[in-house]
Amino acid sequence: MIIKEYKDYSEEEVASLYADAGWKAYLDDLDSLKSGYENSLLTLAAYEGTDLLGIIRVVGDGATIIFIQDIIVYKRYQRMGVGAALLKAVLDRYSKVRQIELVTDNTEKTKAFYRSSGFKELSEIGCCGFMRV
Repeated sequence: MIIKEYKDYSEEEVASLYADAGWKAYLDDLDSLKSGYENSLLTLAAYEGTDLLGIIRVVGDGATIIFIQDIIVYKRYQRMGVGAALLKAVLDRYSKVRQIELVTDNTEKTKAFYRSSGFKELSEIGCCGFMRV
């Protein structure tokens, strides 16, 4: 597996990955999704040969805060270290950034994954989060 910057946006590739994850809301507005990718601070992709395994997308200023917007791995490649490798690549790149945030599904599987990488729920550090969707 290699991880590299995802610079050449492919609607077909990204839409297939999001469909596999069931992230249908993104698929309802593919133009906005493309714009989101184009305006991201960083997008990394994991590949095995030419096969896309997963993507991680980061927004923010890259100095004081980053937000991991998307981390998504094809179901058939989950629990094989792909997501962990993508996340590690981002954490290594932004190791001096004070705040690294993300929002994820409230499942034991996802919470365990992020805890294993040193993340804490906001309530554990005396904070709360708000979102408007």
